[in-house]
Amino acid sequence: MVRRAHLTEGISARGIETVDEDLTDLGSLSRLLALEDAALESDEMRPLRLAREFSKADATLTERQISSTIVVFGGHLIVSPEDADAALARAEGPEQRARALRMKELSAWYAEARLFARIVSERGGALATDAPRENVITTGGGPGIMEAANRGAMDAGAPSIGFNIDLPEEQPPNPYTTPEHSFSFRYFAVRKMHFAIRANALAIFPGGFGTMDELFEILTLKQTRKTAPIPVILFSRDYWRTVVNVEALVDWGTIAPADADLFEMVDTAEEGWAALVRHGLMQAPPAKDV
Repeated sequence: MVRRAHLTEGISARGIETVDEDLTDLGSLSRLLALEDAALESDEMRPLRLAREFSKADATLTERQISSTIVVFGGHLIVSPEDADAALARAEGPEQRARALRMKELSAWYAEARLFARIVSERGGALATDAPRENVITTGGGPGIMEAANRGAMDAGAPSIGFNIDLPEEQPPNPYTTPEHSFSFRYFAVRKMHFAIRANALAIFPGGFGTMDELFEILTLKQTRKTAPIPVILFSRDYWRTVVNVEALVDWGTIAPADADLFEMVDTAEEGWAALVRHGLMQAPPAKDV
């Protein structure tokens, strides 16, 4: 008979309780696991929760020989061209039609993100089978541009990673993420660490607050030399020059002139890939047919 004793905190009126259960009883085992999960919810156990969340994803990616990644960020509201066409066909009235036309315009970046992810997966080493996989496409695991990038990797027959986040409004993983590389994080901080630690480059497509949060965080890390000088590629010159006035920051003296060179803007998937290669990203040899 196998028995197990452990401590749980905040479970009973006594505060700390030692439980000794017969683990050959599946019902008792389930109760023990529930007690342990409840114990981990205390404020004192937060460091352990953070460590466990980080280690779980790290161990899985190490075991699956994911050596490096290309992280793709962008708006979750940007839909595929086919969905944009359907929305435009359903639109009634000038307000709905104007919004549908804007979504149709933005859907071009869904298509470009999908193509970019396919190019990176085919040329960057994600298809390796006898060596660690390099430059594996990684996203936040949700809809929009994230879905497009995971979908592009799937088009290439390559794995991709989705670092999802628990939100009050449910954000299920998109169906194109490799299932065994799909993770759901409770803590933004741990998720951000995983975006950064294996990244060879960042590709930033049009997006909102979340996209800008990730963009400026990495730019700050580059500016302060707290991370390797990885390339940061912004897709759509028109969009980024409209929503972020870097020249004004330089003129006001709030950033140094050299900080304006921490990123590069492009307009196409091929241009984005060329920028990565120019910044030192190695191109993998073509996969051999077996």
